Amino acid sequence: MTTSTTTRTARLVAGAAALALTMTACGGSDDDATTSADGATTETITLGYLPSWTDGLSTAYLWQHVLEERGYDVEMQELSEAGLLYAGLAGGDFDVYPSAWPEVTHADYMETYGDDIEDLGAYYDGAVLTLAVPEYTDIDSIADLAADPGRFDGQIYGIEPGAGLTRVTREEVMPTYGLEEDYELVESSTTAMLAQLQSATDAQEDIVVTLWRPFWANSEFPVKDLQDPEGALGDPEGLHELARDGFTADHPELADLIGGLSLTDEQYGSLEDMVVNEYGDGRYDEAVEAWLEANPDIRDTLIS
Repeated sequence: MTTSTTTRTARLVAGAAALALTMTACGGSDDDATTSADGATTETITLGYLPSWTDGLSTAYLWQHVLEERGYDVEMQELSEAGLLYAGLAGGDFDVYPSAWPEVTHADYMETYGDDIEDLGAYYDGAVLTLAVPEYTDIDSIADLAADPGRFDGQIYGIEPGAGLTRVTREEVMPTYGLEEDYELVESSTTAMLAQLQSATDAQEDIVVTLWRPFWANSEFPVKDLQDPEGALGDPEGLHELARDGFTADHPELADLIGGLSLTDEQYGSLEDMVVNEYGDGRYDEAVEAWLEANPDIRDTLIS
């Protein structure tokens, strides 16, 4: 990793940490509306997302830009845990969660809240959960971790306690590979995990972290996925747009528009890279506008 990349990544981790501390209390659903000076009524759409999970961050600001171009007022509701997102969506506290993992990673949340949530569709196929180590670490499989836990100080650095990846690692991966006695899953936050990864790779030290794809950190850090021969991390899944119950009835054309989005690896990767890396520092609207200009076919589909 070059010095400029290391500096940029450190800034991004710090910025994401600051974002994660911010909780925006903007509740409400599609029933909210504002009235302009000329008496016209503008509908308000509220998007919920976790700022430290950059698939949700990127798609939330994509939809904010698109919806505002189409004449909606958009409110952004930041939350700190996946459970709060699903509970809030089911309770109608906001309208859309634009990047959910309901097929595998968050299947338990869907089992709990799914009756009050609408699945608008999948915009990306092939998302996966991973355990990763630095490229210079000479192991290739999760099974190899059991041989020398001291090499990794007996720790696997994870993310938020309520994340599906955390549950799967604790309840499926560690028992399957016999890691419960010799390893501790350090549950903290995405930003804290990335800070540990930054520190370890800067020092060329060994570390194990929980990651996922698609995620910008896979290209920003010198990491590799560990093979999962037992399939404990689950199958690949789609990333979906979810909405509160009744959203489609209230906004049928908008539900079709959101549910119709489909991104390739290259398209998704460039969106996340622009939002998180190339622009960053809160310049989300500029990042989305630049991405739409680079993807005119998508722009023409989303903004008419």
